Amino acid sequence: MTKITRLFDFPYYQLEKYSSIPDALVTKYNGNWIKTSTEDYIEKANTISRALLRMGVQQNDKIAVISSNNRTEWNIVDIGILQIGAQNIPIYPTISAEEYEYILNHSQAIYCFVSDIEVMRKINLIRDKTPLLKEIYTFNEIPNCKNWNELIELGKDKSNQNSVEERKNNVKSEDLATIIYTSGTTGKPKGVMLSHKNIVSNVLDSAPRIPFEAGNSRALSFLPICHIFERMILYLYQYYGVSVYFGESIDKISDNIKEVKPNVITAVPRLLEKVYDKIYAKGTELSGIKKVLFFWAINLGLKYEPYGANGTWYEFQLKIARKLIFSKWKEGLGGNLDLMVSGSAALQPRLARVFAAAQIPVMEGYGLTETSPVISVNDMRNNGFKIGTVGKPIDNVEVKIADDGEILCKGPNVMMGYYKDEKLTNEVITDGFFHTGDIGNIDDEGFLKITDRKKEMFKTSGGKYIAPQLIENAMKQSRFIEQIMVIGDGEKMPAAFIQPNFDFIKEWEKIHGIKVGETNQEIITNPKVIERVQEEIDHLNSKFGNWEQIKRFELTPDVWSVESGHLTPTLKLRRKIVMEKYKHLYTKIYS
Repeated sequence: MTKITRLFDFPYYQLEKYSSIPDALVTKYNGNWIKTSTEDYIEKANTISRALLRMGVQQNDKIAVISSNNRTEWNIVDIGILQIGAQNIPIYPTISAEEYEYILNHSQAIYCFVSDIEVMRKINLIRDKTPLLKEIYTFNEIPNCKNWNELIELGKDKSNQNSVEERKNNVKSEDLATIIYTSGTTGKPKGVMLSHKNIVSNVLDSAPRIPFEAGNSRALSFLPICHIFERMILYLYQYYGVSVYFGESIDKISDNIKEVKPNVITAVPRLLEKVYDKIYAKGTELSGIKKVLFFWAINLGLKYEPYGANGTWYEFQLKIARKLIFSKWKEGLGGNLDLMVSGSAALQPRLARVFAAAQIPVMEGYGLTETSPVISVNDMRNNGFKIGTVGKPIDNVEVKIADDGEILCKGPNVMMGYYKDEKLTNEVITDGFFHTGDIGNIDDEGFLKITDRKKEMFKTSGGKYIAPQLIENAMKQSRFIEQIMVIGDGEKMPAAFIQPNFDFIKEWEKIHGIKVGETNQEIITNPKVIERVQEEIDHLNSKFGNWEQIKRFELTPDVWSVESGHLTPTLKLRRKIVMEKYKHLYTKIYS
């Protein structure tokens, strides 16, 4: 049996352990799901390797891959690059042309694969400023552009397969596998260097926490594959012989889930919030006994505690709620969904409760790009699940809390360092411990809890510490609030910029027969809307000490998005940019 020490060992291990899975990787093209077997996956990866060797690719050369959606080609190219000792540089498709220029030049990428015409357009804008980039290949057919099928043709001749094998044998687990550029809430992106060992150890040490039925499960993959979370999960799927179906886009996830009927998906909290809001909205449209039962089930779900902690009467009611109401939720999500894995940001405890009550538990985990990424994760089995925490640290990863509350992490998953930045590397790794920048604590049972980002905490002029993420997460429980950023560093009180949930406000308008305006600008200036948001703030403020409560807020007409710069590609707030955009509102609040 293949011993997994390098990333490209995963497909070979899958072939040996599970034979050739017919739908190892599946992508939708022109309305049809096209399957690639484990055998074909390996064969095509070798074909790419042979082609790259013929193109003169040397050990430690860098090859960029940029795709707007997850797809089979990405994985084939990934293995093809890695097994000849070169490095895959994945890049977010949504970044600006200037950021493309920076990353391509900083990484010294010599070739680039892109998915579609939109990405190609951005690359073309800076093409003359990337002197090391020899050629660009596209996955989609684009007129006057070189296509990746040219490499498939070039690599058909197997006469240099021996050279591929030689290269494979020379790749060590400690060697650099990839450089992942962080989405960067501030300044230029940092190139995180991850070795084969970093990611392989993280896959193998996380594996016992994920309850897959090996060789008989199906996953839907739609989070960006260029992010280490989804990428690590894809290697984990291969390890467990899981069939991977790639979602067409975020917009089509609902349709794809019904088509694929997955057993598992990975998601970010914002997506889960939207799923819940959609379910909730459908419940409000019901009438009579159906509506009563729906909200009875939800209220029951919001009180959920694992392992029967609420007693037999609660469990009896929950059994009924699952049969009458929650089973329909599961049907709406394909009917087979047993597990959702969540990362990237804090999950609202109410979502963890209600989805677990519905028998679709969300396994919340924690990690960073620099830790490959998983540090800890919840597991429903063996009392390993605790709502409001990110689980217990995984095997072989040591976690300790510094005197100032910062979470420190040590293990084989900790990065090699930042590419071309030894100074910054030495600042964040001391005595083998990586400084995460997150504040948290470990409870008596060994569960890790994140409370805030160290850099994002601030003091009011009265000397009181404010943890903005904690407050923001609580406030987003309101259906009137889509996005929120708490402000007030050095000021007398906390305040907030708020992007209302415009879709929900329009529903609320219809239900109550009131007129709030046609445009977003009209909505945010409507006294009834402002008053109603204030009610929500007042209610949620009660969860916090007087010094932490939001005293004033301003609504924004913009929809905060990755494209407009408010959010990183992993949907975290770009606080500096949001502050810059709404300087005038800041002045209005504090003047």
